[in-house]
Amino acid sequence: MADREVGDTLADRGEFVVIDGLVAGRSHPRTVQVGPGDDAAVVVAADGRVVVTTDMLVEGRHFRLDWSAPQDVGRKAIAQNAADVEAMGAVATAFVVAFGAPGSTLADDAQRLSDGMWQEAGTFGASIVGGDLVAAPQWVISVTAIGDLGGRQPVLLAGARPGDVVAVVGELGRSAAGHALWLGDVDEHPDLRGRHLVPAVPYGQGRAAADAGATAMTDVSDGLLADLGHVAAASGVGLDLSRAALAADHDAVAGAAELTGADPWTWVLAGGEDHALVATFPGALPAGWRPIGHVIDGPARVLVDGAAPAGATGWQSF
Repeated sequence: MADREVGDTLADRGEFVVIDGLVAGRSHPRTVQVGPGDDAAVVVAADGRVVVTTDMLVEGRHFRLDWSAPQDVGRKAIAQNAADVEAMGAVATAFVVAFGAPGSTLADDAQRLSDGMWQEAGTFGASIVGGDLVAAPQWVISVTAIGDLGGRQPVLLAGARPGDVVAVVGELGRSAAGHALWLGDVDEHPDLRGRHLVPAVPYGQGRAAADAGATAMTDVSDGLLADLGHVAAASGVGLDLSRAALAADHDAVAGAAELTGADPWTWVLAGGEDHALVATFPGALPAGWRPIGHVIDGPARVLVDGAAPAGATGWQSF
């Protein structure tokens, strides 16, 4: 990552000057009637219902500024929230962002953070409609995402039925592999290192899954086993995954695992922050989705090749 440039800090410019710079010249989709600058934003919800989710990133816990450029942090903050909206079968339309940082933070770094957010939101036609800027001991970014179901019923965690196919779209194990490479100061596999900094969310596939009749869906934020555990518990069913069906993910991270002394299966099954989508389907899968298992009768549990997996299942916040 490039060294930081010298320039004005947030304290030098002040809250409102910084905010004015962050929102100047931005454009919004037609769904935004009132954007930043007033007491609150006004966003059109043509469906009559609104999907809302929120998530936080804390410096030193969810990202490191000696690894990530501010743009990367901004993209990640939007991506992980947009993935939650996708997992409901909706599309994110607007974001509200609260940013806490020390007064010594370079104002240009705050601008780069904002640029990354706008870049990621723009990939699916959304925008940043408001937020807040406050002093804090370290960087803290809180994002609220607003989504539109477009007339669809939301796809919940509950709904998976015995006989359904478990399928995934997107990458698995890449972020965990990248994290290990960063920790080990291993310069090889820059693609995996990059995937830890900015996830590759399969935008649009949440709606595709809903249109195809998905019975349950989630995004892989804490780990495949952990997130499917929520589906199993909410639906009262078992889920049986196939290692053979996940072989491509295993092979994609095997080289990094060899360099770091890790087990690639741990990354594939328990690594988080890939933000792939995983869902259950009673019939044909949408284009781009691949089957990785099937739903079985309860009790609620997640198996791998018919057996309870040993070891870690996913990320724990505490």
